[in-house]
Amino acid sequence: MKISDIIASIGVIILLIAFLLNLTKKLPTESKLYSLLNLIGAGTCCYASYMVNFYPFVVLEGVWGFVALISLFRVPRGTSV
Repeated sequence: MKISDIIASIGVIILLIAFLLNLTKKLPTESKLYSLLNLIGAGTCCYASYMVNFYPFVVLEGVWGFVALISLFRVPRGTSV
């Protein structure tokens, strides 16, 4: 198994943990932890895809990670900055 496979596997596991916790209603999508898990998982998968020159997934995971990053800094409605 190549290092890129290991890195990608770790990223996918993190993404699936976030997804499973959300499906079982243990982690709401609005939580910072959910966004953080998505950011770390997507970033890891993005890097692994870059390592093997698979650019469609670099774009997909990069956008996914970017959206997760933005959601970490989002101010919920009804609150002040």
